[in-house]
Amino acid sequence: MLPFLFDAMAYKRPHLKKLGEIVRAHGSGRPDLALLARELGAVVHRHSLALADELDALRRAERFERWRLGAHRGEGAEVLIMVWPPNHATPVHDHAGLWGLEMALYGALSVENWQRGPDGSLRAGGRQWLGPGDACWFEDAASGLHRCRNLSRQACALSLHVYGGRLEHYLAYAPTPQAAWRTRRQRARVIGQLA
Repeated sequence: MLPFLFDAMAYKRPHLKKLGEIVRAHGSGRPDLALLARELGAVVHRHSLALADELDALRRAERFERWRLGAHRGEGAEVLIMVWPPNHATPVHDHAGLWGLEMALYGALSVENWQRGPDGSLRAGGRQWLGPGDACWFEDAASGLHRCRNLSRQACALSLHVYGGRLEHYLAYAPTPQAAWRTRRQRARVIGQLA
């Protein structure tokens, strides 16, 4: 994807712009995540087809991508749009201690929560399924450990992610044959910015 493609089309994306405005209206501190999810979800439920049109170019992407929505301003929330190719799944991962909210915009995602035991082991917890306008959130490092997957085997999914600061690095976890988990530091690479 080319960033200039989105810059030239910025004036044609009022619903996407509205999502960014809602996040900014909640200020730079820790928002009420349930209220934020309700406000964002209302826009997505009411305008899901228009949002899909506004993000049409991203729906044709062939790889997992992160796009920043608007400019990140210091300590405030970071807002990202993520592109999920068919059947793409993340490893189990954390969010570097940040609070966060994740909402499906187009398509459907599975979010499998994980919990860390006192000995450092990981075990699967509950699972959520998100369709357009549905959200899940985590308040802290302990509740922010999960794995996400696009449920479609044929179509891309798109999601909105709001984090309590800039997510530059995170930890990904992979099981080993010894039933332990190997930890790898990952860079949260952003492809570009959507105006």
